[in-house]
Amino acid sequence: MVAGRLLLGVAPHGRSGHEPADLGVRAEPAADGAADGGWTLHGSQTAVPYAQVMDRVLVPARSAAGTLLLLVDPHAPGLELRRQVSARGELMAEMVFDGVRLDASAQLGAPAPDAANWLYLRGLLIVGTAALCLGLGEQILRITADYTSDRVQFGHPVATFQSVAVQAADRYIDLRAMEATLWQAAWRIGLDQPELPGRPPLAADLATAKVWSAEGVRTIASTAQHLHGGIGADLDYPLHRYHAWAKYLELFLGPAAAYEEEVGALLAEHPL
Repeated sequence: MVAGRLLLGVAPHGRSGHEPADLGVRAEPAADGAADGGWTLHGSQTAVPYAQVMDRVLVPARSAAGTLLLLVDPHAPGLELRRQVSARGELMAEMVFDGVRLDASAQLGAPAPDAANWLYLRGLLIVGTAALCLGLGEQILRITADYTSDRVQFGHPVATFQSVAVQAADRYIDLRAMEATLWQAAWRIGLDQPELPGRPPLAADLATAKVWSAEGVRTIASTAQHLHGGIGADLDYPLHRYHAWAKYLELFLGPAAAYEEEVGALLAEHPL
């Protein structure tokens, strides 16, 4: 903490990128008989951004009473930080909990049997990540359009070649689908009563936005690399950094496949 400011991070994953974050850590009532209650934590969270330099990390954890949101000191006794590095070179950590003791004051709100508190926070993270994917994808496509318009092959700009134009048009369609699903999820999560009669649950819109943003930004980055040719991988050209960031955002909060499973389960439970 510096000059009254608290650096707060969030543990977005479970033990793997595919596992929901609230399944990674188990919270049990503290066994020391403290009057204020408290919890003892076991388990792990992977790929926690900048955990080493945070004052507190917000960790979802499962208990018998439901899902908890806990403010954890990343340097607390019994907590090991194993260094990790993201696809774009950022510092991350696997947080391994081995009997970490927390006072009741570290708990935010009451335990939610339906994990409502964590799911709302997860929804905000999904919307924010989808917005980043959309902005990143738009800039990647802009860079690609400029490059293919300037590069001349056989006496013509390569952007005029049908195969190049079709691939760029497909990626533009991806962007518009990413935008539509992003704003649908943002609108739903911003409602006072996000669950609407006759409509799929909010979780379905959030999962759909995550699927489109993850697959869209990956496809856009891959197509851009292809249309640039060898220069796309040149470290003196900026596209490789956009590609690394796209890969990071694609997998942040879990891959598209995990959310496709979620959409399928929700549609089976709530048929249209």
